[in-house]
Amino acid sequence: MRAVVQRVTSCSVKVANELVGQIGPGLLVLLGVSVTDKAEDAGYLAEKIVHLRIFEDEQGRLNRSLLDVGGSMMIVSQFTLLGNCRKGRRPSFGDAAAPDKAEELYQRFVQEVKTRGVSVATGRFQAKMSVSLVNEGPVTLILESV
Repeated sequence: MRAVVQRVTSCSVKVANELVGQIGPGLLVLLGVSVTDKAEDAGYLAEKIVHLRIFEDEQGRLNRSLLDVGGSMMIVSQFTLLGNCRKGRRPSFGDAAAPDKAEELYQRFVQEVKTRGVSVATGRFQAKMSVSLVNEGPVTLILESV
């Protein structure tokens, strides 16, 4: 699994102009599932992300986690994170999982985050979405389960 994690003050997702999810302060996680990913990857990545110390403490140091600050998480599936652009000018998506497997592991990741006590909002799997966010910091990280 590959995740782009952004610290946000707010985030919302619309599908065909319908608001399907929104959060206040917390994290936006764009999540891509690869052909080699397994259920354990969802648990590993969920644990890693909710405990990442990327929120500022009283001294301004990145020393607090999403759990420490009581933030929410917006999780959006994004198969294009698995795009390979090494050859040519058109990305190859051969490393991205098939939709049925990707949705299963995406939902598993959502559940793993929820079981850790985080309030979660989501986009809509396989939909064309408009994601709006205010990136705080900016803080943006890329994580992988492998």
